[in-house]
Amino acid sequence: MKESSILHIGFDDTDSRKGMCTTFLAYKIVEYLKKEQVQFLDYPYLIRFNPNVPWKTRGNGAVALKIKTGNPGLIKKNIVKFIQKYSAVGDGANPGLVFYEKKEIPANFSEFGKMALHRLVSRKETKKFVQDNELETYHLGNGQGLIGAIGAIGYDFRDHTFELISYRNKTNLGKKREISKISVAKMQHHTFPKTFNSFDESKNRILIAPHGPDPVLFGVRGEDPDSVIKGASMVQSKEKFCGYMVFRSNQGTGDHLQNQLDVRHLRPFSSGYLVGNIIQKPQTTLGGHVFFSISVNNSIIKCAIYKPTKLGSIAENLIEGDLVKVGGGIRKSSKKHGQVLNVEFLEILDLKKHVIIVNPSCTKCNKRMKSKGVKQGYQCIKCGNTAREKVEQEVLRNISKQFYLPVISAHRHLTRPMQRINKINAKIEFDNSKRWFSN
Repeated sequence: MKESSILHIGFDDTDSRKGMCTTFLAYKIVEYLKKEQVQFLDYPYLIRFNPNVPWKTRGNGAVALKIKTGNPGLIKKNIVKFIQKYSAVGDGANPGLVFYEKKEIPANFSEFGKMALHRLVSRKETKKFVQDNELETYHLGNGQGLIGAIGAIGYDFRDHTFELISYRNKTNLGKKREISKISVAKMQHHTFPKTFNSFDESKNRILIAPHGPDPVLFGVRGEDPDSVIKGASMVQSKEKFCGYMVFRSNQGTGDHLQNQLDVRHLRPFSSGYLVGNIIQKPQTTLGGHVFFSISVNNSIIKCAIYKPTKLGSIAENLIEGDLVKVGGGIRKSSKKHGQVLNVEFLEILDLKKHVIIVNPSCTKCNKRMKSKGVKQGYQCIKCGNTAREKVEQEVLRNISKQFYLPVISAHRHLTRPMQRINKINAKIEFDNSKRWFSN
């Protein structure tokens, strides 16, 4: 009898903007592995990496599986066939597949995953990592998917959430998803705060379903497997899903913005945060976008808040000297525009007193005095009382020292929603008795 070995499997970039989905490939692989009667050691991982990568598909997500098997060679051989069959290579996918056949994962896997969260990782760096760690890999195209595959295997879950993703029958692909808005709104009401980002009440809009031709019907995100299974059971649709799978994920953790950016070496497409002082009053464009600049260690960084986030009304009230923390991604400079940090959150750390210089008020009538002319002082037009100088007046601020997020419909997969601020899921053990997979 063969001795069982632990096998880590990571894969990414099997989809394209025209269709397919890496999580669906994971679903098909798990379906196969269950027939092979392997032992699953954890929930499948769905890891979202740097959302500011220019060539990403919708969610920039990679998948990893951890199993125990007595026949790793057969498993590897057949998973390669799944990659070949289900990858959208003809539409621009560059799939990467990684196998790591040891119980413990070295710490450098985790470091690699952190890099993929915060910045662009080159294929040259990836090739070196593969060689240094003697990894078994398979790829098609340029092998871009190897980056996410490595990062997903060794991802360090400082915090985590779960997502149940349901899949469509092949006959329904390309057709409009007909999911009941009322059922999703009710589901959110009954499961909040155990689930998140399911329905935007302000826009009466469903947030659990994609709009493209991929095989996902809907996905429910939450704090634990029970919550997402319960939430999914409450969603009503004319279309019945063919199966579902529960993933352990970094969605809703804000992990890509935990990195403090280096103002001296701001890399295009990198993600993270900066703390600095507003250097002048923010400017609002005709399109409703708001731009402001902050001073960080004697460097000036321009920041942009776009209209759909609804954060512009907050930013417009900032004044010179206010201390803020901004998180987001660095937009590449062009011939017309320099580097800009596209803001994904705004935290006001300190507010300066807003003082303006105004005409004095009459001490008798409490009315604002009028100027008598240049250097002639001021006079009350009612009683004739006079004063020589203008006075300072403090203006009440319409914003507070607090954390501000975009409206829910403008959240990214990784955005930490308000209900998860200060919440950490450090450890939720794998429970194989739960119905985390159904076909």
